[in-house]
Amino acid sequence: MKSLAVLCALILFFACRKESFTTSQDALLRTSVDSLHFDTVFTTTGSTSQFIKIINDNDQAIRIASVRLGGGAASPFRINVDGIPGPEVTGAEVGANDSIYIYVTVSIDPNAASLPFIVQDSIQISYNGNTRYVQLDAYGQNANFMRDRTITGSETWNNNLPYVILGHLTIDTNATLTINKSVQVHIHGDAPFIVHGTLLVNGEHYDSTRVVFTGDRLDEPYRDFPASYPGLIFSSASKNNVLNYAVIKNAYQGILAIDPSPGTKITLNETIIENAYDAGILGVNTSITARNVLISNCGTNIFILKGGTYNFTHCTVAAFSNAFIQHRDPLFVMTNYIRQGGVLTTSPLNATFTNCIFWGESGGIVEEEVVVAREGSDPFAVNFSNVLWRLPNALAALNVSGNDIRLDPQFDSINTGSRFYDFRLRAGSPAIDKGSNTGVSSDLDGAPRPTGLPDLGAYERQ
Repeated sequence: MKSLAVLCALILFFACRKESFTTSQDALLRTSVDSLHFDTVFTTTGSTSQFIKIINDNDQAIRIASVRLGGGAASPFRINVDGIPGPEVTGAEVGANDSIYIYVTVSIDPNAASLPFIVQDSIQISYNGNTRYVQLDAYGQNANFMRDRTITGSETWNNNLPYVILGHLTIDTNATLTINKSVQVHIHGDAPFIVHGTLLVNGEHYDSTRVVFTGDRLDEPYRDFPASYPGLIFSSASKNNVLNYAVIKNAYQGILAIDPSPGTKITLNETIIENAYDAGILGVNTSITARNVLISNCGTNIFILKGGTYNFTHCTVAAFSNAFIQHRDPLFVMTNYIRQGGVLTTSPLNATFTNCIFWGESGGIVEEEVVVAREGSDPFAVNFSNVLWRLPNALAALNVSGNDIRLDPQFDSINTGSRFYDFRLRAGSPAIDKGSNTGVSSDLDGAPRPTGLPDLGAYERQ
């Protein structure tokens, strides 16, 4: 009992003891950063929060006279100091050998500028007769904002400002949206891009003239996150979609296409689909034609269910693990059936893959990168001609003709740590000059292909 009484007295003593504060001008605080940068923020939509730590390395606490924004209430920035909102917070305390947080957000008003513009301010921290500053800057970007928008006629988007999709964007049945070169389309996390009618994308081969679909979070690290938005959804009613020199990145599903349509539902020319969390292309009994298409680093790059009609020429389908998506599943799966609620449904399947590469990283996680499965007796024809792939065993469900290469394609440069992927071919690649002449005269870069034997994949070694 005596020991318990002593322990209680000690607890009471330390609980009641007041922390001593130093007022010495020599007792300095430091901040975790001297400046805080926000990447491009779309006007009116605001940004994510960043934070700054105020650190006290002294053996006594320090009371901060003021933490304030230089621009005051008119500043585009907002601060919150350990739960207390600004623009000025007084009397904040930093314990001995402790720290507190300043959370910073920014919201930028639109102006007449078409190019990104910069807004700036500073945070002033005053204590013990000292003043310390942290500089703030953010790039603002005006945009064409589309909130819960349905396109009912013919509409054309040109490259005057980026387009930001909020809520949803729907192209109605019998409506057509044409997107011309250099347009950037940024889609919010809960905003599906739904095509009941027709989508026409007219990009060109330079990086600056391609049409890009991606998320609307451009700040680190969110701008590289997969599943940043649902993806492009082509419904049963959609038809005659053509995407030239498009880039579809960071979606949950890059392209989802459902059911057939008169002619070809989707034609993809010189298009890149990358970093989709679930599937790069998910097709359910539909029709897709693809030429010089790169599909890379998705949960499953191509996932075809319940048959359909497909023609892929000079495509590169590749997957390497990174910090966001682990390559654990085959990069190509194709079936003529689907099971829903225990019910098996089959449809005819006709698919041709010519001069293509299917390759995933080595290491034994995925041995069979190409999986083709059949149920029932519906017509079934899956043909591969001149392919390089990671496929240790022959597949009885498909026909293979021409070159059947099972060697590392020797991509130009793969650095998973820095997330840098160049799927062009090195000199000496076994994919060089192993294709057949299909009449495709250029590659994904717009560079010429020879009239003789072309290379496999989306890129021609120049």
